[in-house]
Amino acid sequence: MTQGTRARARNAERPRMDDRLRLMTNMPGRYHLEKWPSTNSKTSYFACRVQRISPMTMSLAAPIGGEVGDWVTAHFDEFGVLRGQITRPMGFGFTMSLDMTEEERERLASHVQWLEQHKNYEVSDHRRYRRITPKNPQSTLIVADGSMIDCFVIDISMTGAAVSADLEVEIGMAMALGTVVGRVVRILDPGFAIEFMTRVDFDNLEHKLICPRTELRKRLLEDGEVASTES
Repeated sequence: MTQGTRARARNAERPRMDDRLRLMTNMPGRYHLEKWPSTNSKTSYFACRVQRISPMTMSLAAPIGGEVGDWVTAHFDEFGVLRGQITRPMGFGFTMSLDMTEEERERLASHVQWLEQHKNYEVSDHRRYRRITPKNPQSTLIVADGSMIDCFVIDISMTGAAVSADLEVEIGMAMALGTVVGRVVRILDPGFAIEFMTRVDFDNLEHKLICPRTELRKRLLEDGEVASTES
């Protein structure tokens, strides 16, 4: 093999270092905007999901957005800590640039390429049977005073759900997720767990629990699906 052939072979093995190499995924993680103030020396994190990642940018589904230029720090089991600036707000999340050295970017590119080839980010059906990750994580909470709060649904089951929202909660607090009433039973990091008052049929989980605000208002006007959250 000539020197030129070896060089071309090495270049062919190296992953692309631009947006043409990208992974469409649904990986869970957590994030915070660096402009948010810390409370009691603790940083507020919210749940999110990577929807698309490349060596240059990342798109997140997230309950609370920011403005172009805001700095974001995100944590993922698969990728570690990623930091960058918001480049484009979306309806339920945002796209951000990735601030890293060339060496870090090359490692990320190699990892993205490996994941795309092996698809090992998918969760088996067996693991997802009891608690599932909804295709659309955007929903709405209704608290006792009738206020509606946008939330990010981490996972759901027939008896409860884990959610993340910009809301101070305490154990026992009543609320509805979508059209199903429950109570807060556990504080998570990030988010909190809701236990439903009544069991939800598995086939209707996403229909009843995943209700963005506009859709939920429409349902309430049509047939008043949500029961009272009063104690």
